[in-house]
Amino acid sequence: MANGDRPLRFFVLAGSEALGEAMARHLAIEPSPHEVREFEDGEHKIRPLTGVEAADCYVVSSLAGDARLDPDQKLVRMLFFIGALKDAGAARVTAITPYLAYGRKDRRTKRRDPLNTRYTACLFEAVGTDAIVTIDVHNPAAFENAFRIRTVNLDLAPLLVDYARAHLADLPLAIVSPDAGGVKRAERVRQALAAVLEHPVGRGFVEKYRSGDEVSGETFVGDVAGRDALIVDDMIASGTTLVRAAAACRKAGATAVHAAATHGLFQGDAEAILGRAGLDTLIVSDTLPPWRLSGGGGLRESLVVLPASRRLAEAVDRLHRGRDLSAIDDTAPPDGSDA
Repeated sequence: MANGDRPLRFFVLAGSEALGEAMARHLAIEPSPHEVREFEDGEHKIRPLTGVEAADCYVVSSLAGDARLDPDQKLVRMLFFIGALKDAGAARVTAITPYLAYGRKDRRTKRRDPLNTRYTACLFEAVGTDAIVTIDVHNPAAFENAFRIRTVNLDLAPLLVDYARAHLADLPLAIVSPDAGGVKRAERVRQALAAVLEHPVGRGFVEKYRSGDEVSGETFVGDVAGRDALIVDDMIASGTTLVRAAAACRKAGATAVHAAATHGLFQGDAEAILGRAGLDTLIVSDTLPPWRLSGGGGLRESLVVLPASRRLAEAVDRLHRGRDLSAIDDTAPPDGSDA
């Protein structure tokens, strides 16, 4: 039986309700019902409330902590729910994790370091997950290598390119990576933007070294003088990386500084830190709700939220129908390289 001939079941777990409901609207379906029962000692059970026998099931949960559940709790609930679906006879279960927890620790930088990305992959595989879909995972190569099931890492770049074309197209522009590790991500955006604007787009990156919680490195490479600088990253955690990059761009002569990151974690004092950075625009997606932002410091006035729900819904539709996913991401460099 082809996937498209199977019934589709679409579940949205706690903390991702807004994103999941938006995806469901794009798919023209209703989220499938499920039950979570909490026990007095902190344990829980989670189960579907509709039949899933021979069904093609999708489970949505962005695995970042929020006011109700921490990342571990969200991960365990998702794993247990996927296991329950498989035990109930689901033909296929796809995990939709727009933000994937433990994606940052994907290699050993110190002796006896863990490889959390690989361990997370093992957990998803152990409960019978058939595929996993995410957006702008921290290290795409490590993500693909860690999992032995099908992996889909969507790129938010098309939405960012559309925004820049609508709001920044009339200005000399440069795309900046806040560290050397993000150069490929920034370059994909730069090439895609240059193609639609039909004029050159500058580039740059900022030197960064991290040891524990300490970040150092001040060197800026590139040309942003007389241009609007758009800093591109996968996530905003404490905000210190973006602040350093913004300061480096201004020192190098940028006329304005904008920042874009797929996942807005906004941890700790991020709101105050970013509020002092003087960013002209701060762009994130709705993979995570910006619940930590209180509205102080004027950060919300510069905040732009790009909707990722349509791209995620399209991925679900194509997976369900057995269609090619490559058309969703059309920002690869024209020559096919991964620059």
